[in-house]
Formats: sequence, C-alpha cells, structure tokens
Amino acid sequence: MSRTDETKPDEETADTAEIADANPVEWDEAPNNRKAPDERRTVSHREEKDDAKKIVTGEAKYAADYAREFPDLAEAKVVRSDIPHGVVTDIDTSAAEAMDDVYAVVTPDSPEVPDKPYTSAGQSYPEPSPWDLRVLRRKVRFVGDPIAAVVAEDKDTASRAARKLDVTYEEHDAVFDTADAMAPDAPQIHDADDVENLQPGADYERNVEANMSGEIGDVDAAFAEAEDREDLTVIETEWETPYQSHCVPEPHTTIAHRDEDNRYHLISSTQVPYHTRRQLSHLFDVPIRDIQVSKPRIGAGFGSKQGMIVEPLAMALADAADRPVMVETTRREQFHAVRNRRPARVELRSVVTDDGDLKALDMEAVTNSGAYGPHGMTVASAVGKKPLPLYTHTPNIRFEMTAVHTNLPIAGAFRGYGAPQGHLAVEGHMDEIAHELDLDPIELRSRNVISEGDLDVASGILKDKEYGRRIRSCGLDECIAEGRATIGWDDVEQPDADHLHRACGMALTIQSSGVPGDELGAAHIKMNEDGSFILQTGAVDIGPGADTVMAQIASEVLGVPPEDVLVQPSDTDISPFDHGAYASSTTYITGQAVKKAAEDARGMLFEFASRMLDEPESAFTVDDGSVVSEITGESVSLEEIGYESMYGDEVRAHVMGDASHCTEESPPPFGAQFVDVTVNEETGEFEIHDMVYAVDCGVALNPDLVEGQIEGAMHMSYELATGDGIEFDEDGQPETLGFRDYDMPTTADQPPMTSVIVETHEPTGPFGAKSVAEIPVNGVPPALSNAVRRAVGVRIGDMPITPEKIRAALDDD
Repeated sequence: MSRTDETKPDEETADTAEIADANPVEWDEAPNNRKAPDERRTVSHREEKDDAKKIVTGEAKYAADYAREFPDLAEAKVVRSDIPHGVVTDIDTSAAEAMDDVYAVVTPDSPEVPDKPYTSAGQSYPEPSPWDLRVLRRKVRFVGDPIAAVVAEDKDTASRAARKLDVTYEEHDAVFDTADAMAPDAPQIHDADDVENLQPGADYERNVEANMSGEIGDVDAAFAEAEDREDLTVIETEWETPYQSHCVPEPHTTIAHRDEDNRYHLISSTQVPYHTRRQLSHLFDVPIRDIQVSKPRIGAGFGSKQGMIVEPLAMALADAADRPVMVETTRREQFHAVRNRRPARVELRSVVTDDGDLKALDMEAVTNSGAYGPHGMTVASAVGKKPLPLYTHTPNIRFEMTAVHTNLPIAGAFRGYGAPQGHLAVEGHMDEIAHELDLDPIELRSRNVISEGDLDVASGILKDKEYGRRIRSCGLDECIAEGRATIGWDDVEQPDADHLHRACGMALTIQSSGVPGDELGAAHIKMNEDGSFILQTGAVDIGPGADTVMAQIASEVLGVPPEDVLVQPSDTDISPFDHGAYASSTTYITGQAVKKAAEDARGMLFEFASRMLDEPESAFTVDDGSVVSEITGESVSLEEIGYESMYGDEVRAHVMGDASHCTEESPPPFGAQFVDVTVNEETGEFEIHDMVYAVDCGVALNPDLVEGQIEGAMHMSYELATGDGIEFDEDGQPETLGFRDYDMPTTADQPPMTSVIVETHEPTGPFGAKSVAEIPVNGVPPALSNAVRRAVGVRIGDMPITPEKIRAALDDD
C-alpha cells in the first residue's frame, strides 16, 4: 500500500527529520529472533490452551473457589446509594447490628475504613488518574455509590442485614448528559479541593475532569485555504457511542484475610496484582511488604479488572470482622456499580482534495467519565491518538479531548481503551469523504494510509514534546487484499426483491503493543532435575491464553515441548514484577522478558554441557530436550544436566534465568474489517451475511489463540454496533439490571465470522510478534455503518445501528 509520491512527511520539517533520525527503520535484532516458519519448534504452532480442559471440566479454581479454604470465612454485602447525587446525613445501623451472625457493619465513619482519596485505576506509578474516590462515600454521585457494608456468616444473612440499614439523604440536583454537565448552571459534582492529583485542563466548576489538545501543522490555515479553493472540500461528521458492559463471566471477587504473620493476603480476580498492592499500601498506610496479592484463574477481564474495585473494601472488612471476608459482586452490580465503556461524542472535520488527498483532520471528542475519574484522561486521549496514526501523513491534524463528569456510573478501562469510539468516527468519516467525492473507499484509504517504513507522529499529538514511532512492520495492504477477497467485495450480487439492497463496508484498524516507555515485565525460570522448567512472571492470563504463549516462547528457546514449561499464576510474594494485563502488552512486553530469561537459563545449560562434553559453549544448540554439539554431534540430555547441576561432584548450581524488559517501542498491529449486509428499505431491518477481519499481528505465536481473540473481539464489537448498551431512566436509575435486560448477542444472534491472519515480522517483538487482543474490537461499528450507507444511502452515526434508525433516516432522506 502506498501513498501519493509527492507525500514525503519525513522531510517536511527539521523537527520531523530529527524525530526520524531518532527512530531509524533498522533495528538491532538478535539473530535468533527471526526464524523461518519451518525452523520454529513451538512458536507459530497451534498448541492447545493449557487451561482449556480445566475450564470446561470445572476443575479450574477462581477467586470464589478459595472460600472453602477458610472455615471461618464471612461474606459481605455492600449497601449502595439509591439516589444519583447528594449527601448521606445519617445511617442507622442498629437493626442490622442486632441480628444474629452479623459480624460487622461499617460506614464511612468506621475506624477500619480509610478516609483518604485514591484512584481505582490500576495504572503505572504515579497514576495518571485523579484521586477522587473514597472506600465508602458520604457524598454520593451516582446510583450505586457504596455507602456502607455488612459482614455476616453467609451472603443471605448479610443481604438481609443490609436491607435493615436506614439511610437518610440530603438530595442534590443531578446531571446525566455531558453537554448539560458543562453548562454554567449545572450542579457541580466534585469540589476541586477534595480531589488530589488533578489532571491537565481540569475544571470542576464545569464538571470537566480533563481537557487536552494538540496540533500538527496549521489546521485553521488549511480550512481557511479551503474556503478560497474549489478543488478543496470540507467534510463534517458527528458520531456517538453508548455505555457498554464488559459482561465478564466471573464477577469481581476478593477474599481478604490476615495470614499467620499478620500480613494482609488478598486472593483477587485482578488484572493488576502489583498495582493493586502498591495502591492498597498507599490507601491503608501499610508497608508494601505486609501485603500479598494472589491472582488465581480469572474469568475474563476485558479491562474491567484493571483496577481496585472491591479490594479496598474487602481489606477494611477483614479488619472490622476480624476474620477472612469475601466480597463478591452481583450481576446487577456488575452492570451499574462497577465499570463500563464510557460513552463518547466525536466531531470530525476534514479538508480533502478532489483526488482524495487529506489536507487536514480536526477531531474533537467529549467522553462521559460518569461520577468518578479512573482512566478518564487516558481513555479520552486514546479516542484520537489511537486511530489518527492511520492517517499520520495528513499535514495538518488537530485533536481535542474533554473528559466530563456526570451522575451516571463510573467508566473505566475497556478492551480497546477509547479506540473503538475513535475508529467509528475516523473510519466512518473516511467513507463519507469517499461518498461525497465519488471515490472508491478502499482507494481513498490507500492514498493516505500509513505503511511500512513510515514515521508516525500522530500518536504523539497530545505529548508536550516531539514524538515519533517508526513503523517497521505493516501488513495493511495484505489485510485489505485478503479481506476484500474473502468477503467478496467485488462480487456482490443484489437480491431479486427491489426493496432489498446488499453491500459491503470496511474499516481499517490500528492499535498498540503496550504503553511505550511506561511498562515493565520480568520473568524467572528454573529447571527441575528432569529437565522440565518452572516459569514465573507477574503477567496475568485473563483468559486468552497468555500462559500458553509464554510456555511456547520459553520452550522455543530451551528446546523442550511446551508441556515441560509449567507457568505459575502471578503472586506478588513469588512472581517477578509486571505491570499487569492491559494495553495489549503481555505477549510483547512480558514475552520478551520470558525469552531473555530462557536465554539466560540456556547459557547455564551450555556451561554444564561444556564441562560434561569437553567442548566449547559456542558449539552448542538445544533440540528435543538435549544440548547438542554442532561440531561433533555429541549430546547430553537436559535431565542429565539437571542431575549433574544439582548433585554433581564438581560444580553445583541451579540452572535458572532471570530477565526484565521495558521499551520505548510500541509497534502497532493493523487490521481490516469487512461486513457484508443486506438492508430492507421498507423496514430498516438488516441481515449480516459475514464479518471478515484480517489482522497483521506480526508473527502469530499461536494461531488458534489469535483466531480466538479475533472472534471474541468481533463479537464484542458487533455488540457495540447493534446492542442497546446500558440504559437509565430520567432520574439516573439503572434499567439494565442483568443479562435479560442487556442486549448482548447470543450464539443464535451472532452473524458468521471469518478471521484471517496476515503474518509480518516485527523486529522489536519476541520472535516477531506484536499484539492482537484489542485491535479486532475496533472495526465492526464503522464497517457496518459504512455497509448500510453503501446499501441504502443513509448514515447511522450514533450507535447502536437499529432498524428503527435506518427506517427513520430513510424517511428523512
């Protein structure tokens, strides 16, 4: 895929040239990182997910399953605000405290409950989110705010006791729309004096959590020029997305207790055990050494567990009840009291030539953070800086984001992290340009899109310094070609009935591989006597199979089958440090740490083999559980080395390896989403015949798991495109209380899906890999909106896309 020959972005300014020099195309890649497919022993193979059988047979243990290990375990029920905005003036706990088998009732005034601000966002230190939460809240800001909790012998008793609490409120006016919230006369949700770690552009008198903007080139000049030139066209579009629930199978669950050394031990369904430990230490003024966070198997996260949702309360309740306590959210709480994908409104303007060359992009995003601010600034920023790099060579780009508070539930991290909202706007806008100028939508993108070897500066548009990212691998042209052929783009046959219209729509997608310069993964691997290995990382497998891939990476280096590498679950007392599972970082960041640690251990294997075979270390390689001399062909098994290293007469040393990995690099995966749809112009009903997603994730270390990620993400993306989201009445009361109320497609509703893997090689990634977990979630809303537009000529820009909206748009048209 190539841009027009006249576009030479790397040479436009001295600053750009300086950035380009600092980001060369060449990368000093280790020779063993690049392997031909037929040379790969375990990576790129379809290894079975290591926990698959345990999950389907019910043998896998999740956080709640550890309850049986605590005979004196108590269970908790959280009491939540039933008004959207106000102050709790009194809580009468006497009736609940008088009940049998009730161990504790806590309120914001209880001594065990810390009264200091914090953020629930599980992000790097210092957290880029405001500290605006309290464990229990006197000032309530949405229906669902936790105001008290009851600990009892069992969940039923705790629930009955919770209903006996008599809560008195002083009610305040509430606001539920971001535009209304920023109005001069809107009720003020937060007082800036009560918030620590304020974000850039915060203006709490206008309920603004954060506001940032950045510009490349001169956008106003480009639009001014367009007013005077007939060969330049200005296109303007608006887009909107609703709340979306993570719908994790396993609700948020934490068991907290004091161990035999009087240390706090939390068994929690968290994506970020190390961040959680650090933040609990701050919140409770407890030394980090006195807190242990163990992560068992997790029943999916999707970003919902990238934060401290129930851990602080569980820790406080364990002290109040003086016994182990389990806090497990209900499905109703999952929908309105935990975290969700934040709604967004995006306006996009462009200047484009008659030939389809982009001259300017001007993007403004307003996101609804809900009542509090975890991830507010960073997700709102990602709405622009994630998709805009697709068209980074546009000479004039401006992006402004505003994160706004309302009296609706808290938004948080969600798979895609702002990118789905942004891709809807950017890729829908590209199709509007094509429609207005009568251009082929694929060719339009081809004239403007980023490609291999290019320098991306748009991803740094909000940074306060010059920033560039060199694209060293890009398979977008292959993704488009494969997706186009698979969906049948050029062979669409119209239905016989005149009221039915069929068309294909498409959208390009881009994401990241970790947070550049802001992550760290570490790994430790040790060998057993029989030549098998124990691998420890702080990374968190939240369901997609990260542990399986880590074993594949280690086994590729060590020459053993993946089943001989046992990956242990992360535990802050045992595992090396890791930032956790988010930002599509595990394979890219932790995978490199695992590769380095395995190479470190392999070096020790060669040292022992050298002594045992009397040959130089440089002569050896590993293969099929043995160290083999490439000079003589002599070999020694890893089992022989294992026993010699631990029990030998000459030198004894445990064969093991340690390594850490962090990097300023964040190579983007790329993808192309295609949707084939037939629309009934009489009713607005539509049928999706196929959804095809072609992805360039570098080398696919386990194709089965990659395809699983694609299909799962497409399902979630389809839900965002067509589901009703989470709904509230005019008073802010939640109307979506469970799966029966939530419009999530079932297997019977899900349209056909086809996944296509386009392999490239990313020199900065482990064995050439990039990320894949988030990028497929970005494509269905714009691709479906574009398909409907091509089929019947109307644009649905506010999600969800429904027959009613299509029919109404046709009537208006």
